[in-house]
Amino acid sequence: MSADTIDWQGVRQIAIVVHDLESQVAFYRDTLGLPFLFQIPNSAFFDAGNMRLMLSRPEKPEFDHPPSILYHKVGDIHAANRILASRGVRFEGEPHFLAKMPDHDLWMAFFYDPEGNLMALMSEVR
Repeated sequence: MSADTIDWQGVRQIAIVVHDLESQVAFYRDTLGLPFLFQIPNSAFFDAGNMRLMLSRPEKPEFDHPPSILYHKVGDIHAANRILASRGVRFEGEPHFLAKMPDHDLWMAFFYDPEGNLMALMSEVR
């Protein structure tokens, strides 16, 4: 690699702005079941596969905005939907077929965290 080339290695962490950190930690850890990694003042971290998820209070007013939609890949979207709905997670609707891909069908189901941040389950069904 030359001296003026960046060695990009992928996105490793995504932040979600939260206001009630403790209740959001409980939701992501206990309700969603994401593995909790650690917490520092004003932030908590979870293992979301190849991505680390950071829940963080906004440090400045200009950082206080809704996040992008996070798409959580699951093996069985119907089972994940059923389990999360039984834990009180609010879904937009049932899992639905989205697109036929060359080697799989793409399915989605959208849901909300306790602060109203929209998220999604996605599954690639062979």
